Amino acid sequence: MRIRDYSLYFGWIVAIVATLGSLYFSEVRGYMPCELCWYQRIAMYPLSILLGIAAYRDDKKMKLYVLPLSIIGGLISTFHYMEQKIPGFAAIKPCKSGVPCNLDYINWLGFITIPFLALIAFILITLFMFWTKDERQK
Repeated sequence: MRIRDYSLYFGWIVAIVATLGSLYFSEVRGYMPCELCWYQRIAMYPLSILLGIAAYRDDKKMKLYVLPLSIIGGLISTFHYMEQKIPGFAAIKPCKSGVPCNLDYINWLGFITIPFLALIAFILITLFMFWTKDERQK
């Protein structure tokens, strides 16, 4: 078994876990998402559907649609995480109303926050899509 053969499924599992995790934090734990969290959700939630369809149909070309969402979502997560952990970034205020973006609802081991978890998910999905071999690459 090679990862490449199942990379669509692995990407889909990561997207499902990330989507359910974000819903758990907001709906069960009651953590209100900030503006940057919403942008990350906008990038992640469709990935659950797109990757599910791609895995079901074994459509390797779907990575052309998945990669832009996962890369953009990863960039947003990176900025959000830096805003939480690097003091200079806190001066940049994309969240002007509502929940502040530098709020840490969780801070496991001193560095694992919700944007960090989202970043890991976006990175994994991106890597799985790069590992996905389409029919022309065989």
